[in-house]
Amino acid sequence: MLDRAREILKQYYGYSSFRSGQEKIISSVLQGSDTLGIMPTGGGKSLCYQIPALMFSGITIIISPLISLMKDQVDALNSLGIEATYINSSLDQEEFEERIRRACQGKYKLIYVAPERLESPRFRAKLKSLEVSMLAVDEAHCISQWGHDFRTSYLAIAPFIQELPRRPVVTAFTATATPEVIQDIVRLLSLKNPLVYSTGFNRENLFFSVLRGENKRDFLVNYLACRRGQAGIVYAATRKEVDALHEYLRKKGFAVGKYHED
Repeated sequence: MLDRAREILKQYYGYSSFRSGQEKIISSVLQGSDTLGIMPTGGGKSLCYQIPALMFSGITIIISPLISLMKDQVDALNSLGIEATYINSSLDQEEFEERIRRACQGKYKLIYVAPERLESPRFRAKLKSLEVSMLAVDEAHCISQWGHDFRTSYLAIAPFIQELPRRPVVTAFTATATPEVIQDIVRLLSLKNPLVYSTGFNRENLFFSVLRGENKRDFLVNYLACRRGQAGIVYAATRKEVDALHEYLRKKGFAVGKYHED
């Protein structure tokens, strides 16, 4: 099975080998085991469900909370010649019905679905007619109240799985998982004897150091003043603090920009 997975990796993605951890997770999924992959952002978790999806006979449903990410991934898959689509609130009723119709005809291998859709009995009923080989849950920490981004809609995933005529392989992926969050993911998704695999979070290209200052703003100004001409990112906890810090540094004569969701 892994030989075929490597062929698909080369054929569609242009890589000759998997990254660390990908092969073990893909092997577990292809053996039909529920799997929880804990991988850092940029660690290649998408391939861990996309490649098995191309090998399974039926459809893979990916639960994803971000509309923009769904579109980006579907566009990327389509550009590789892989039939994929998404179903979320950005579609009108006609587009929604058309994509469901095409899914029932077997036109897609991967369907990205917003978790809120699973709260609709009508939508769940439509998906029951599909042959679902695998269900992949992205950003799985969203199911846990211990997580930093809890979303109640994720609690609809396990009941949806139970309603399917045949239970698919269930996989879950996150870059953020304390022991409490891991326990919640396994329990609330009703994972069956899952392989829980973490690729680790060490980034060899990054260096971490901790510096402490009594007055954070004065410390930051002095730190930046010693590094004029260099580029960097300053993170703040809230949008309000981003705005305030941006204005403060601008008045101190630094060339700064700001970015947040607004």
